Amino acid sequence: MKTDTIAAIATGMSNGGISIIRISGEDSLAIADKIYRSKSGRKKLSDQESHTVHYGYIYDGEDLIDEVIVVIMKNPNSYTREDVVEINCHGGMLVTKRVLETVIKYGARTAEPGEFTRRAFLNGRIDLSQAEAVIDVINAKNKYALSSSVNQLKGTVLYKIREVRESILHDTAFIEAALDDPEHISVDGFADTLKIRVEENLGILRKLKKSADNGRILKEGVKTVILGKPNAGKSSLLNVLLGEERAIVTDIEGTTRDTLEETIQLDSVMLQVMDTAGIRETADVVEQIGVEKARSFAEQADLLLYLVDASREFDENDTLILNFIKEKLETSKVIILLNKQDLDTVITKEDMENLLKKYTDTICPILTISTKNETGIDSLEDTLKELFYQGKLDFNDEICITNVRQKEAIEEAIDSLQQVIQSIEDQMPEDFYSIDLMNAYEVLGKIIGEAVEEDLVNKIFKEFCMGK
Repeated sequence: MKTDTIAAIATGMSNGGISIIRISGEDSLAIADKIYRSKSGRKKLSDQESHTVHYGYIYDGEDLIDEVIVVIMKNPNSYTREDVVEINCHGGMLVTKRVLETVIKYGARTAEPGEFTRRAFLNGRIDLSQAEAVIDVINAKNKYALSSSVNQLKGTVLYKIREVRESILHDTAFIEAALDDPEHISVDGFADTLKIRVEENLGILRKLKKSADNGRILKEGVKTVILGKPNAGKSSLLNVLLGEERAIVTDIEGTTRDTLEETIQLDSVMLQVMDTAGIRETADVVEQIGVEKARSFAEQADLLLYLVDASREFDENDTLILNFIKEKLETSKVIILLNKQDLDTVITKEDMENLLKKYTDTICPILTISTKNETGIDSLEDTLKELFYQGKLDFNDEICITNVRQKEAIEEAIDSLQQVIQSIEDQMPEDFYSIDLMNAYEVLGKIIGEAVEEDLVNKIFKEFCMGK
């Protein structure tokens, strides 16, 4: 681990009211003393109490650079658990760079991306799951994602993983002690007790694994595909949701031949929306490629918006679409939109409900909209929130796994604990239990940064921005 003193601009790289240059390391205060002068010119920052604020000036020798506010935080009570100095200067990029250059000139080096948070992790202030939550807070694109990331930053994942690991370690230690000293420690009946505890831990881990889908939706948005037969209004719907003319709209069927993807924020719901080619049997080679793409993306979608042209009778294309999305219908991940309510309609909600009964017993949301008049969009937004979030994303103490690395470790731990259950049921010797218990213990340790490879740590922190 590098222990030298680092510095970086911690605020956005653009002109603003204030910029912050962050310094961390054992020479932080010494460097600050060389370049900082108080109004009286006699105050040394290294002599001041931790967590205090000081007004003064930054100098390079006798060259005045800027009027500043300096915050000092002495170890171990800082973000990195090192001495930290934060210089708040005026927000112009020229002056900000001058201050940073001066800090580096007098003994610091430029920090690598994420190096401040890396030091916080290596110095034991946060675990790896909390470090990953830092970048999630920075990149949060909606209030639910922010709430989830802040909860993880507080250590919700850490505490739950520690709870499971401590239970596993306790049982493993008992087995090992009994194997070493069978005359004084009996394992009679222990298998039944162990099975109960392992099943409890499996319940915890399965719940965490299940939360990963919600975590991905929070982080990346709801993968949404707009399906419908040609000229149902799919591109018009995308334009209405976007609030701009992004997709080409004509009265000619088959205008959309490829997919078009956009990110849309509807109040608190973020959608990754894909407009697709109209689903129909076609001899046009190019259009057929678009239809196949639509099918492929729909299979991976979290949500399908099935847009029905309510001004036209059902036809074989609607049957084709309903057969294709039958599985999604049975999981309530489809919203049916009866479009063109501005025209004389021939399909009602009741008609749609009767048709759906041929495909599923699940109740599917059916809304009436007009993309031309932009009516019904508020109802769509409310339905989306109810369908995906169901009022549960205030979170409180809810734990949500938000990245693939953590999910994969949990899945491996679940496999190991299931093997323990199998060994118990097969009445295998106790040393078989400890092998799988320890594997679960070790892979769970990867989530919080214990027994984790240095290359993985480097990869995680390289995703951070400078100054964090």
